[in-house]
Amino acid sequence: MGKLIYSMIESLDSYIADESGGFGWAEPDEAVHSFINDLQRPVGTYLLGRRMYEVMAAWDTMGTSDDAPAFIRDFADLWRGADKVIYSSMLTDVHSPRARVERDFDPDAIRLMKAESARDISIGGPTLAAAAIEAGLVDEYQLFVVPFVAGGGLATFACGTRLDLDLVEERRFPSGFVYLDYCSSS
Repeated sequence: MGKLIYSMIESLDSYIADESGGFGWAEPDEAVHSFINDLQRPVGTYLLGRRMYEVMAAWDTMGTSDDAPAFIRDFADLWRGADKVIYSSMLTDVHSPRARVERDFDPDAIRLMKAESARDISIGGPTLAAAAIEAGLVDEYQLFVVPFVAGGGLATFACGTRLDLDLVEERRFPSGFVYLDYCSSS
């Protein structure tokens, strides 16, 4: 059975993008990126909202040249090798390898996907993650906190659900990033 993991890079004040939609401050350095790559290895499927997909689709071609750093090529290979389910009422087609569009988020379909999956499932984007959190589907929260205060923008947690979590792992990086891994207490 696969776990459903919400993994996100966020500002110190819990935003994934600032008020102008910018997130350049969240770009991980090689050490953080390599650590993220290792966390992504067990993931067989990405569940993404439209906006998160549009950001991540750059990995369809990024990291394909021989002059790209090894950690970039590594993540690009992980991205292209995984299935992708994009939840959108606007998109009609996607061009990423192994990707499909779903109109509606169905918690029962995700429960079945988790039960039948031999690999983990990652959910990306705070709006989509909120639906999964509210349905009690998220097993793990992998948060990368950036030493930056956005002051507003798109919040990491867009749900109104109370979460009691247990800290499973933490790690500090020389760049100031901090990794926090939480599991649900229930």
